[in-house]
Amino acid sequence: MIHLNWENNETMKQIKCVHTDAKKFIVHRKLTPGKVYDVKNETDEFYFIIDNSDRIGGYLKTYFKEEK
Repeated sequence: MIHLNWENNETMKQIKCVHTDAKKFIVHRKLTPGKVYDVKNETDEFYFIIDNSDRIGGYLKTYFKEEK
């Protein structure tokens, strides 16, 4: 149950939301296009970030681009 402590992890990197056009899910309530989010964990398909609800959420990488 390590996911319970992800909110306290160091930020791995920052990513910018580029769109919220989801075919299957409602993400426009939790993400804002143009906003930069801190990545707390990452898998091959998902970023786990602190979203607009101030909680950890897992989102497909297609919604983001990496900030440099």
